[in-house]
Amino acid sequence: MRTPHPLLLTLTLYVAGLGAAGQFSKLAVSFVALTEAYAGSDETVLGLAVSLISLVGLILGLVAGIVVSRIGARRALVVALALGAGVSLWQATLPSLPVLMTSRVLEGASHLLIVVAAPTLIAEAVPDRYRPAALTLWSTFFGVAFALTAVIAPGVIAKGGLSLLIGAHGVWMAVACIGILAVLPRPVIPPAPSARVSVLQRHLTAYATPGIATPALAWLCYTLTFVSVLTALPLLAGETAATWLAAIAPLVSIGVALTIGVTVMSRHPAQPVVAMGFSLCACVAVVILLIGFTPVSVILLFASMALVQSAGFAVVPQINADAPSRALANGALAQMGNLGNLSGTPLLIALYQGAPVLGPFLFLITAYGGGVLVTWVLGRRAVAAMAEGRVSVD
Repeated sequence: MRTPHPLLLTLTLYVAGLGAAGQFSKLAVSFVALTEAYAGSDETVLGLAVSLISLVGLILGLVAGIVVSRIGARRALVVALALGAGVSLWQATLPSLPVLMTSRVLEGASHLLIVVAAPTLIAEAVPDRYRPAALTLWSTFFGVAFALTAVIAPGVIAKGGLSLLIGAHGVWMAVACIGILAVLPRPVIPPAPSARVSVLQRHLTAYATPGIATPALAWLCYTLTFVSVLTALPLLAGETAATWLAAIAPLVSIGVALTIGVTVMSRHPAQPVVAMGFSLCACVAVVILLIGFTPVSVILLFASMALVQSAGFAVVPQINADAPSRALANGALAQMGNLGNLSGTPLLIALYQGAPVLGPFLFLITAYGGGVLVTWVLGRRAVAAMAEGRVSVD
């Protein structure tokens, strides 16, 4: 079996990840153009068209992990990219709104398979010495894709409208699919044998397994705050500061993850790095309670979250020994991440409206305190189970 060069493999999978994030960003960034293309439609429904992928991920996240472990990560990734390309090219025709909504459900399935299969492939195929850096790079795909889309979309829409932007995304997905076929001509991870276990039972078993529950619940604590703080910045920091902070803060997080995050993880296991990141975030939350959401405190918060981001995916292969468990862990991580993205913003805004100073602090300290607790308590159990060989969920 031919193994591709780690850098080539990582970059090819990263291109696929950018395409997966683009399934969100192509409509989120161009929401004004979307409302113009579907003039007369309820903006709430159009907003659901943007976020529907998150809802699909919340419902079917762990199912995607089961599918990847059953059919093999390479096959799942190729199918997902091909499906994503076809759906985007279909959407480029700007079909009726009900058809668009249906296509977003299909796109949600494509997205899930990509974000589960790609990090599973990285964990299996990249050598130990490069794996933390590769998974840290992978952890930035969402933010990088949104930043690139924000820069590129206005010019593309000006030239060819929303159809051209969506169609270009379809071409990107097709190119990524071809790239995977070229770089990984043979399965890197063989399909796991089928097991007759109900989906409900698999959920119960998975979340009762420390190696699967730890990264998933930690990612929930992270995603609860990342998008919600960015979204609520006009309320928390004021309109003027929010205008540039919303652009700078994610870039700071990405930069810290790719520099300090990679350096720290080259010397320490991912589990304590995640715990340290949450601890730093909790400290910054106390600073925010004292001085508010100032530019300095917001930048510090996103710099601290970078350690959780950089180690969040890397912890999966370190506490799950086999490919099926890793696929399920990545599926659970996707599921909890979507739960955090969906629920974080309304929770934070509701708490802010009830208590503008104390509410956001309680929200942040609960999320980050929970992250520390999950990472240490469940994480240590996962490490112990790994050492004893009690890691498989099949």
